[in-house]
Amino acid sequence: MSEPTLTPATAETPAQRTRRLVEKSLRRRYRAERRFRVYGIVAVALGLGFVAFLFSSIISTGWTVFQQSYLKLEIDYAPDVLDPDGSRDPEVIGSADFSALIKAALRKQFPDVEGRSDLRTLYKLASEGGQFDLRQRVLDDPRRVGSQESLWVLADDRVDLLMKGEIERGLPEDVRGISDQELAWIDRLVADGRLEKRFNRSFFTRGDSREPEQAGVWGAVSGSILTLFVTLLLAFPIGVAAAIYLEEFAPQNRFTDLIEVNINNLAAVPSIVFGLLGLAVFIQLFGLPRSAPLVGGLVLTLMTLPTIIIASRAALKGVPPSIREAALGMGASQVQMIAHHVLPLAMPGMLTGAIIGMARALGESAPLLMIGMVAFIVDIPHGLTDPATVLPVQVYLWADSPERAFLERTSGAILVLLGFLLIMNATAVVLRQKFERRW
Repeated sequence: MSEPTLTPATAETPAQRTRRLVEKSLRRRYRAERRFRVYGIVAVALGLGFVAFLFSSIISTGWTVFQQSYLKLEIDYAPDVLDPDGSRDPEVIGSADFSALIKAALRKQFPDVEGRSDLRTLYKLASEGGQFDLRQRVLDDPRRVGSQESLWVLADDRVDLLMKGEIERGLPEDVRGISDQELAWIDRLVADGRLEKRFNRSFFTRGDSREPEQAGVWGAVSGSILTLFVTLLLAFPIGVAAAIYLEEFAPQNRFTDLIEVNINNLAAVPSIVFGLLGLAVFIQLFGLPRSAPLVGGLVLTLMTLPTIIIASRAALKGVPPSIREAALGMGASQVQMIAHHVLPLAMPGMLTGAIIGMARALGESAPLLMIGMVAFIVDIPHGLTDPATVLPVQVYLWADSPERAFLERTSGAILVLLGFLLIMNATAVVLRQKFERRW
């Protein structure tokens, strides 16, 4: 009896068919894995690209804020202007017309300028803030009255923009904001070495101002430091204590579950809700002052507590049960076991969570707007109840200002804010790497 011959259609054995299907499935899975890796690389590249674009945009706009244009003038501290009766009384000197000294120095520098209109235009080359600097110099040393000195004073913001290339000389006179006559005076000052860009130290030492060339971030930085001090002083111990109770002492019942659910929900509540709560409770009910770091710290404490509690509970859970069992087996009480063994091991994670919570609080503006920290504050705050603002609100205020020179101030304040955030996040990483134990 003859055996059946295999046709091409039936030449594949079951084992070969199974192997072919497996190889086809593997090729399909490998292609899917490669596509997934490509998608991941593209996503990371897009994220890095957007971040790089954001940073480059902010830096390209804001790096010029670290330089400011100054005029070198020959200041004559005329006694008949500052102290007519020669008493050297600080009140008399403080009420003198120091702007007259700057105007006299400009007239001396440009003796050929005549006419009230031309003189008014000439006086605009110097910032109005120069008179306050002169007043402070004389009040610090009244012996300057009757003397002369060469002094660098702030130039007007329009002059500063021209020196930084933000104003094009080729534009029509009515568009660029600086007249041809002012351009000639500016070129003459530059040629004489009496107008140049110098390090803008005042940006880091002054408070807010209506004039862009006088505005600084120190007032907002001081307000942020005071506000975060109150936040850290309240949020960290309360958050850690709550986490220890919920993780180590609280019984497992419906009430505890309800507390845990509410804590998790509070972490997702929009920040402006905490601002409304602070406005209703701390200001309207308790009568605390508006726009004060004390109230801002209380509001940010409520906002950061859920984050600190969740992070602290995760750090406590990360401590191996053997540590607890060993401590209890050696005769330690539950409080001793937590205070001497569990808490030191969990503290790095708790500190990391607290710093991350502080970093989030540093970047918040919505809840602080609700309690009045959007007010225009010129003076530097020195106490928890002094009127103050914070860096994010200062950025918001400057971004809303119509003057063109405030644009670089806005970007400069953002750079300072990002610097604070980078320092805080880097501190969290260093603390975790230095104190974290791996089991």
